[in-house]
Amino acid sequence: MKLPIAALAEQLEQAWESRRPIDPLHESHGLEDVEAAYQIQQTWVARRLAQGDAIVGRKIGLTSRAMQEQLGVDEPDYGTLLESLALPAPGGIATVPAGRFIQPRVEGEIAFLLHEPLTGPGVSVADVFRATGAVAAAIEVIDSRIRDWRIRLVDTVADNASCGAFAVGPWCTGWRDLDLALSGMALYVNGRLASSGTGAAALGHPAACVAWLANKLAGLGQRLEAGDVVLSGSLGPAVPVAAGTLVRVEVGGLAPVTVQFTP
Repeated sequence: MKLPIAALAEQLEQAWESRRPIDPLHESHGLEDVEAAYQIQQTWVARRLAQGDAIVGRKIGLTSRAMQEQLGVDEPDYGTLLESLALPAPGGIATVPAGRFIQPRVEGEIAFLLHEPLTGPGVSVADVFRATGAVAAAIEVIDSRIRDWRIRLVDTVADNASCGAFAVGPWCTGWRDLDLALSGMALYVNGRLASSGTGAAALGHPAACVAWLANKLAGLGQRLEAGDVVLSGSLGPAVPVAAGTLVRVEVGGLAPVTVQFTP
């Protein structure tokens, strides 16, 4: 049976706009093929671009072994960062209405800002170091348009890797003096530690995640561009949030970033 790619992308778009989740696509339409799921994602992205949105980077998900085992996969996935998903964070502080999301959770990550393109295949960690102009602490708001987070890999891939929004703290250009694999991440919710980890939680090193993505995109005839922001993957468990929640992420050696979820 041929999947209605455009129709499924439209269903996800309607879920985005209405804040009403839909049933898992693996249940409602028998979606099983990951490549078809990426086609749905790219169709949705193309729709957004046609409406005036713009690509500002990429996000990488499923970088931890625990999450891969939970979804029965052996590699990460990725999504597209759109301008409309970026939360302005002057001074490292962003504000967003909680009602913008359906079932939001937050993750602490390290963001990379590229000053050179990365074209796979064969991109190495050393290549990522060379192409990176700055790094920063970041908060990704993950959100699923799939009811009750009942996702398999194909569901989250089709749903733009469950991206809801993101905020990036002040950029650090002296990041090469840091050991990002050993940098500790602490995520606080209303002042209490809620999630923690280190840079090594993301494929052993956050730059390894960026290299993986550049090589993965090569198979689609795409590349990471100069100026792209790349969220390299969560360094700790995701934490649910709601209106009134104040989230702060600290990463060793980097300026913190905060998101306030308003009513």
